[in-house]
Parts: sequence; C-alpha cells; structure tokens
Amino acid sequence: MKKQTGNQITEGVIWKQLLLFFFPILFGTFFQQLYNTTDAVIVGNFVGKEALAAVGGPASTLINLLVGFFVGLSSGATVIISQYYGAKNKTDVKRAVHTSIALSIAGGAIIMVLGIIFAGAALRLMNTPDDIMRLSVVYMRIYFLGVIPSLIYNMGSGILRAVGDSKRPLYFLILSCLVNIVLDIFFVVGLKLGVAGVAIATALSQVVSAVMVLTALMRTEDSYKLSLKEIRFYPGMLNNIIRIGLPAGLQSTMYSISNLIIQASINSFGTDTIAAWTAYGKVDGIFWMIMGAYGVAITTFAGQNFGAGKYDRIHKSVRVCLGMAAFTSVLLSAIVLLGGRVFFRLFTSDANVTAIGLQMMRVISPSYITYICIEILGGTARGCGDSVIPMLLTCFGICVLRVVWILAIVPLRPELSTVAFSYPLTWTVTSVMFIVYYLRGNWLKRSRRLE
Repeated sequence: MKKQTGNQITEGVIWKQLLLFFFPILFGTFFQQLYNTTDAVIVGNFVGKEALAAVGGPASTLINLLVGFFVGLSSGATVIISQYYGAKNKTDVKRAVHTSIALSIAGGAIIMVLGIIFAGAALRLMNTPDDIMRLSVVYMRIYFLGVIPSLIYNMGSGILRAVGDSKRPLYFLILSCLVNIVLDIFFVVGLKLGVAGVAIATALSQVVSAVMVLTALMRTEDSYKLSLKEIRFYPGMLNNIIRIGLPAGLQSTMYSISNLIIQASINSFGTDTIAAWTAYGKVDGIFWMIMGAYGVAITTFAGQNFGAGKYDRIHKSVRVCLGMAAFTSVLLSAIVLLGGRVFFRLFTSDANVTAIGLQMMRVISPSYITYICIEILGGTARGCGDSVIPMLLTCFGICVLRVVWILAIVPLRPELSTVAFSYPLTWTVTSVMFIVYYLRGNWLKRSRRLE
C-alpha cells in the first residue's frame, strides 16, 4: 500500500497526487492549529486576557525558537528518507529512520533542559509585562517537560510523509487534539488550574501522539520499520541529515529571532496589544497551516522525484502547486478580512483587544499572496537537497530586513501598523529573490552534482 503511494508520487497525475497528498497534511495542520487555538480560546474565556497573553505571547515565541530549530533540522531527515525511498534504497531508509528517532530524543532532552532553566531570563529580556510574567514562566516550564514526545511525534510524522503516507499523521493528530481539548476543559474549567492546566493538557496530549506514531512505525513491514533496540546514530547518515536540515534549522531560528524582536516591540504597547497579537496569530494560523501543507507536499514530491531522476516532473509539480497556493491565498485574504470581528470574538469579549487585532489584520492579511513563492520554491529546492541558498535568501530577505525595519524604522513612526507592515514588506522582497533563484536553475544543477 505504501509502496503504491510512493510510486504514485513519481508516476501519477500531478495535480491529483498533489491534492491527495495535500489534503491529509492540510487537515493535520488544521487540527494542529485547533490544538493550539483551543488553549487560547479556553484561557481567554475562562481565565482572562492576561492568561491569553501569557499562553500565546512571548512564551509562545520563545517556544517556537527552540522547537522550531529542531523541526527545521528534522526536515533534513524527511528529505533524505524521501530520496532513498524514491530510489528504493531500503538499507539507507532503515538507517535514516533510526538515526532520525535518536536525533529527536537527544534534541528533545537538550531543548527541555534549556527551556526550563532559561525561561525566566529569556522572558525578562523580551520586556514581558509584569502582569503576565509569572504565568508565562509557569506555562513555558511545564510545556518543556513534554517536549521530547512532541519532537518524536514531529519526526515520526515526517518519516511517514516522506514515504508518501500523509493520512496516519492526520489520524494521530486528530486523536491527540481531541485529548487536548478534553484535558483543557478538565484542568482549566474543572480543576481551575488556569495557565498551568493548559500546559499540562498539552504535555499529556503530546505523549499520546508520540505513542501512536511510534506504534505505527514499529508495526509496518516496509523499509521504514522502526525497531527500538536499533535506535542509534549512524554517523554517515547523521551527517547527511544535518547537511540538509541544519540550514533549515538555522532559518527557523532566524525567523524566531526576528519574531522575538517583533514580540518585544509588541510588548511595549501593553497587555491588550499582546492579547490582540496572540488572538490574531491564531486567526492568521489558518493561512500558515495551508501554506505549510503545500510546502510539505512539494518538498516530498520534489524529494521522491529527485530520487527517481524525474527532473521534468519536479518543474511541472512546482507550476501546479504555485497555482493552487495563489488561489488559496487570495481566498483566505478575503475570508479573514470579512470575518475578522467574528474570529476575534472567539478569543475575547474585550472591545479594545478586538479593535487592536483588527488593525493588525488589515495590514497583514491582504498581502498573503506575496508569501507563496518562499514556501513553494524553497520547499522544492530543499526536497532536491539544496537547502543552503534557500536558508540564506530567507534569512536576509525576511529575518535581517525585518530586524532592520523594527530597529530603524519603527522608532521613527512608533505605531502598531508600522510593526505589522514588516510582514508584507519582507515577504515581497524575499519572494522576488526566490523567483530569480528558481528561474536560474542552479538549485537543481548543484543537487544533481551531489548525487
């Protein structure tokens, strides 16, 4: 069954196979977003705007910094496995799978320790307001206690998607999301544990998702079968994973650092603005979950077709995926702008928080289409093994330019709209650079030389 799915990626009708692969990933990211949004909805309605700001403000940004680096690093495993699977290299698929799981365990342990020890100091550096500082520290420390299962799930899901199985990660995420919702209600509404209850619920539901994905990997009879006693680092394989994944990890870190600076700027406007930024981030997540699904789909498509030597098919899949992403981004801009006030009411009844959030939305949401080339073209190059140049383009075009904007321009016009404009500005500049990079074709020539 799984082999047939992999062959369809390299042989089937492109638009049909992209959609068949895309929708399970989309629904998965939807439930991931629901997973995160539930926390914000429950604390925002049952605890207060301070709790909403604590769960989704600076604490969330710091969590994304550490976890995002590992998720970016683990994308190297997904690319390597998809290439070996497309080339039907069973031995290297097996080694890559066991090295990947070992990496998730070791990486999770490091992130857990760093997160617990430095949570308070990092929040203070971000100018976190006093009224949410204690709540933010509690949330972060409990969250990081459950970070190893979270990374195991992300890595295991990446392995399944690399071999063309995008359905089971969806099923696992749906179940863990339901567990999270039930536990959120139990701990926050029932036991009145507030922010701590949300963090405990998240940690426990991550354990559930990790157990499910490990069980799936151990029960398969395909080349990606996992054996617990064989989990170890294969040095050559680890080098390959890091070679491709490290640039993506560094890119994620640069993203997060730029977001930290933006969050610090947002923090200076006060708790209402932090709460509004948190709520808008959940609404904005609709766009990111769909673009992320397109990115995973095209990365896997490019990886398997690169492994099979079908380079023309890579270009065709890029054109199809860009068309889908462009249509989706325009539709989402309209939906978010038209339904903005309704969306914000899900998180808070505070009129000032809603007004601030709508101001952010009117600046950022109309420009969604300017981002799609970064996701699709960058994912294609990474799928073919060229991850350094996409990382450099993203770091300069988005991260560096965004930091310069916040540090140099915002002080001249210290308004919320000036901060928000950093997003459409940097998306546009970076997309232009990616288009030039893709059309020159050096990403595929360089990758073929490395085969």
